[in-house]
Amino acid sequence: MPMSCCEYAKMALLTRKGVLAVAAVIDIAVHADHRPVSAKALAERHGLPPRHLEPVLQSLVREGILKGIRGPGGGYELARERRDISAESILQAAGTDDDPPFSTESPLIATVIVPAISQAEKMFSEALARISVEDMAVRAQALMKMKE
Repeated sequence: MPMSCCEYAKMALLTRKGVLAVAAVIDIAVHADHRPVSAKALAERHGLPPRHLEPVLQSLVREGILKGIRGPGGGYELARERRDISAESILQAAGTDDDPPFSTESPLIATVIVPAISQAEKMFSEALARISVEDMAVRAQALMKMKE
C-alpha cells in the first residue's frame, strides 16, 4: 500500500526540494517525446505554482541534468540519457542540503553520533546512486498505462 504524504513527512530523509527535483526529472523523461516540457505543464501536473519549480529546474540545468530551451515551444529536456542520471545526482544538483555544516564541542556528537549518521548517509547515497532515471521512468510509464 502506498505511503501517504503525512506518513512520508514523518520519516523523510529527503527535503521537499529534493523530491520535487526527482519528480521533475522523471516527469520530463516520461513526457518529453522529442519536445521540451514547459515549467507550466510540470507545475500543473504536480499541483504546484510554477515559481516553486523554477529554481529547482534552474539548479538541474546548471548541473547538467536538464537542458533549458528558450523561446516559443521551449521548456526543459534531459541533458543526458535516462540511464546515465541517478537519483543521487539529481538530489546533489538540486542542492537539497541547505543547512550549514554541523560543528560542536560535544564529544558524544563528534565521536559517536556524527560518524554513525555519516555512515548511514553514505549507504543511503550509494543506494540512490543505483537508482537511475530509466528505472523510475519505466515504473512511471507503467503506472500511466494502468490509468488509461
